[in-house]
Amino acid sequence: MVDDQLDLRGTPCPLNFVRTKLKLERMDPGALLEVWLDAGEPIEQVPDSLKMDGYAVEAIEAQAEGYFAVLVRRPQ
Repeated sequence: MVDDQLDLRGTPCPLNFVRTKLKLERMDPGALLEVWLDAGEPIEQVPDSLKMDGYAVEAIEAQAEGYFAVLVRRPQ
């Protein structure tokens, strides 16, 4: 069950990473965020950057509309 959703389609790097991280910091520990990212640099960079910052990337799912849904959990 997703706790919140963030649509970052059309948002360039590194802004999409910064917005994701700020959103996660405002969420409760253990909460799950679904982030929508464009193909290319966003999906290549953002999940890896989140992992390096200690967030758990639980799933990356390609959507029929051409974007990716990334499930990220804020650490306890």
